[in-house]
Amino acid sequence: MVGVFTWVCYFSAKFRFSVSVARTAYQQDKIKGSEILDTIWHNLNYERMTFFHWYKGEQMQYLGTQGATLLVRKIPEPNPKRFDIGDVVVLKDPTNLANLLVRRVVATEGWMMASTDEKDIPFGLVENQCWVLADNKRLDYKEAHDCRSFGPLYVPYIVGRAIYSLRSAVDHGPVKNSRRSIMQDLPVLRVELDIDEMTQNHKA
Repeated sequence: MVGVFTWVCYFSAKFRFSVSVARTAYQQDKIKGSEILDTIWHNLNYERMTFFHWYKGEQMQYLGTQGATLLVRKIPEPNPKRFDIGDVVVLKDPTNLANLLVRRVVATEGWMMASTDEKDIPFGLVENQCWVLADNKRLDYKEAHDCRSFGPLYVPYIVGRAIYSLRSAVDHGPVKNSRRSIMQDLPVLRVELDIDEMTQNHKA
């Protein structure tokens, strides 16, 4: 059973989410100024802050190589303050925007990046950039298909943060993100997580 404090935290987060969705829609000319309040109200009352994403691959070994259904918290206005180093994020593939990737954030704007190869010149991540990597260290950069192959990632490519992973009906649990993100996502997880629904959507 969800406690009162959790509900308060959840609705506070959902209100901020609803405002972000409306602001983004307005900035992209998808809605008019007169529709902003209606959009906030609709999202607050009818939309979820999460979505399901099916992941399968060797890149994120922790999530399971046989496939996993992920519960992903939406990030309608991506910026470096919306996630931390260590977070597992879902992003648009910079080489094919129709595909979604799952990778872990290891550096954000302001960080200096240096390679183990002395021939590579160090460089800094500029504003609104981050660096994401696959968890599986056994893969080379081409197999991993992360920032080592497609370069620094612009934050707007990020669509959400994975907060729960279901490999099977008996094998599931929270995704290991940064401590701050885990605490921020806890109310959302407690309200919107439905194991039975995830199991029904699971493809394996």
